[in-house]
Amino acid sequence: MYKVYGDIQSGNCYKLKLLMHLLDIEHEWIAVDVLSGETQSAEFAKMNPNKKIPVLSLGEGKYLTESNAILNFLAEETPYLPKEPYQRALVLQWMFFEQYSHEPFIATARFINKYLGLPKEREAEYQSKQAGGLKALSIMEQQLAQTDFLVGDSPTIADICLYAYTHVSHEGGFELDDYGSIRRWIAAIKSQENYVGMSD
Repeated sequence: MYKVYGDIQSGNCYKLKLLMHLLDIEHEWIAVDVLSGETQSAEFAKMNPNKKIPVLSLGEGKYLTESNAILNFLAEETPYLPKEPYQRALVLQWMFFEQYSHEPFIATARFINKYLGLPKEREAEYQSKQAGGLKALSIMEQQLAQTDFLVGDSPTIADICLYAYTHVSHEGGFELDDYGSIRRWIAAIKSQENYVGMSD
């Protein structure tokens, strides 16, 4: 059985929880408290020298880190990862977009606000994330006005990875009132069989 080390309130960890539920993959969830320093132990570093969550344990001393790499591994040979090379590349394109143009803004602003309580010494950093986050949402909105999901008419791991932080983006100051296509997309993902929420 797979073991996942993570914090369900972390979007990067929630990605795995959501996909594993959608695919009905049996697993054990092991809660890790980042704020208390649990990822900084020597024992944790044996699983991930980068000392970050999530970590997927495959057994026999095999571990995978980096949430989007884990999504690719879990989705292999499933409808969530297309076999056709161009379609697969489009999925990866959105996943790279998430890591470089979405997560650094929306997830970081959410962390500063939700986890840290928007301390005064980080207010400027929080405000500096807003423009980049809004740009990322606008790009998603443009795509989702044309297609049901980010790559075509069915969900892929591109949707899973971007859904994780987008559906709680308001916790980082990004309201979705003006993004009708994104709100429709969020509802479509929530309607998937075996869907599990971040707080479930």
